[in-house]
Amino acid sequence: MSTTSAAGTRRDFLFTATGAAAVVGTIAVAIPVVDQMEPDASTLAAGGPVDFDLGKLQPGQQAVVRWRSRPIFIINRTAAAVKTLQDPKLLSRLSDADSSTRQQPPYADNWHRSIKPEYGVLVGICTHLGCIPLFYPDPSASVPTADWPGGYFCPCHGSKYDLAGRVYSGVPAPYNLPVPPHHLVNDKTLRIGENPPNVIWDFSSIVQI
Repeated sequence: MSTTSAAGTRRDFLFTATGAAAVVGTIAVAIPVVDQMEPDASTLAAGGPVDFDLGKLQPGQQAVVRWRSRPIFIINRTAAAVKTLQDPKLLSRLSDADSSTRQQPPYADNWHRSIKPEYGVLVGICTHLGCIPLFYPDPSASVPTADWPGGYFCPCHGSKYDLAGRVYSGVPAPYNLPVPPHHLVNDKTLRIGENPPNVIWDFSSIVQI
């Protein structure tokens, strides 16, 4: 399901999926659709912030918006998914569970890698060779590997990430997915591309985009 809305000179570019099966079936066309809906070249070049209405996103859903020509994954993590992010069994399978490599701003330097635990905000580009990982939020018969707790799977070379974008051990990708600058303007508005008030952080300072 795709939805678009405009607010002033900034636009949301929204691709919402209600489950893993829907995403697997549609992810291949998500970025071309976004390309067709992008603003003019001057707006993209400016890299201005993009507002997203969190009210559109139900628990378990993901949206993809475009910021600086990159897909940004916005996830409304369920209570069960949030709990799983701290599960020792999952943490033991991750390469950088504590996010020690600087792939996120200081205000996302925590176990959920975001401002609020229920909302994940990630640059949707695999840190191996730049493919777009697929969204498999729940354990199910269609998951890419056995004992899957929910997360992202890159179909190009098999890299795996959890729902906080933390990379698994033993996969080609070397780093966690980047976290872009973001903050909550109010309870329902997420602004991507802008740090919280009184915070200075440069996205280009991350180890790998």
